[in-house]
Amino acid sequence: MSQIDFLPQGALSSATLRSLIESAKPLIREFVDLDSQLQPNGFDLTLESVQSHRGAGVVGRSNADRVLPDLESLNFDADGWIDLQPGIYHITYNEVVALPLNLMALGRPRSTLNRIGITIHTAVWDAGYEGRSTSLLSVMNPDGVQLQRGARVMQLVFFGVTNPGPAGYAGVYQGENCER
Repeated sequence: MSQIDFLPQGALSSATLRSLIESAKPLIREFVDLDSQLQPNGFDLTLESVQSHRGAGVVGRSNADRVLPDLESLNFDADGWIDLQPGIYHITYNEVVALPLNLMALGRPRSTLNRIGITIHTAVWDAGYEGRSTSLLSVMNPDGVQLQRGARVMQLVFFGVTNPGPAGYAGVYQGENCER
């Protein structure tokens, strides 16, 4: 039985995460620096890009009634920094996450973000999901913030799934942002 066949039902440790990342089918790829991103109970995702929302969004009872707002890319300066004023932003991470059917993840902002007046809002990373995820970044500091491309901004915490089904996530975001 391999390590991926049996996972504990609590949060995965750094040793387990490292072995899954270094496996033949990596749990996470396109990371910036494995040693600095691997944490005792999770893995830090890094900032790849920032966009602003342009227009309204719509969510109905079915996916056919879903309309995402247009996004406008914001530019980093020559040194890789971006100044963000109070408001909300759409962010994309550098890393591609590929979850097997017996593993899911939850994302939380790094505590430093809370200390400087910003946070990240996330959803569940369902078993079977693969993609370069996005999140909502809220800048609440009235003086704004500066962020650098590649900064570690959010930590994914991974959990084993009891009795995984034969199929995992198959929604519209499967494979998102992997075409780069």
